[in-house]
Amino acid sequence: MHYADIKKADIANGLGVRVSVFVSGCTHQCKNCFNSEAWDFNYGKEFTEKEIDKVIEELDHPYVSGLTLLGGEPLEHVNQQGLLPLLRKVKEKFPEKNIWCYSGYTFENDIMDKMYKNWKETPEMLSYIDVLVDGKFEEDKKDIKLRFRGSSNQRIIDVKKSLKDKKAVLFEF
Repeated sequence: MHYADIKKADIANGLGVRVSVFVSGCTHQCKNCFNSEAWDFNYGKEFTEKEIDKVIEELDHPYVSGLTLLGGEPLEHVNQQGLLPLLRKVKEKFPEKNIWCYSGYTFENDIMDKMYKNWKETPEMLSYIDVLVDGKFEEDKKDIKLRFRGSSNQRIIDVKKSLKDKKAVLFEF
């Protein structure tokens, strides 16, 4: 897996100050995507143990609320495989910090009906994610007043409650 960037003090992609990992690789290719250079799965640098250690180090501050995964597309199969070692370490070392994930895939149709059933990585990955912002960015539904998302079709989902209730449950601020 490759990554485009790691931001150590991101306040735009989830609640509080966050460490954000922008993965490379996305097949959605949404019109006017804010990060289209990261569509290429080989863009940026290889995500190695060194980067995992860097993320862990940056999370190790009391003012950091958690980790955000975005991209590119974190839920592409190759990216799930690349991110799982990071997620395991984050939850082991910082169980109190939350994990947000941005995905162009939809929770019910793509993630639960397809990925969850077909890829062994998806159930484990979802067990670590607290909040999922789902749905492709849609230019005609763009709204700069929305909190933590770019278009009105995107939802902010409480993953733990959604898995328990077996349906998408919106995150409450």
